Amino acid sequence: MNVAELVPQPTNKVGFMRSRERFVPATSGCYVLTTVDGFVLYVGLAENLRRRLGQHLDNPEKTALTKQGRAVLFHWLESIDTRKIERTWLNIHIQREGVLPELNRVYSPTFT
Repeated sequence: MNVAELVPQPTNKVGFMRSRERFVPATSGCYVLTTVDGFVLYVGLAENLRRRLGQHLDNPEKTALTKQGRAVLFHWLESIDTRKIERTWLNIHIQREGVLPELNRVYSPTFT
């Protein structure tokens, strides 16, 4: 599934690399890791997008080559309603592909 199919659309993106961390805000939001051509590998939410990007860069699983390719872009949408957006993005992915994104391990239900 391509990142362009997500609703609402992420509004920003940077390269998934340490030198781009400073361009990501330290605010809450939802984010997606994609291949160079926009294939979604991971969907997540964060209270601090910049810190979360750094955590993923420190995670060998997130930086390794996958069946679909390597994560090279970090897309995000700033929001305070992160759970709803993340859930929507995961549901869209499951509807289109039949499974979670390759690097997502669990679909964690929230009761709010």
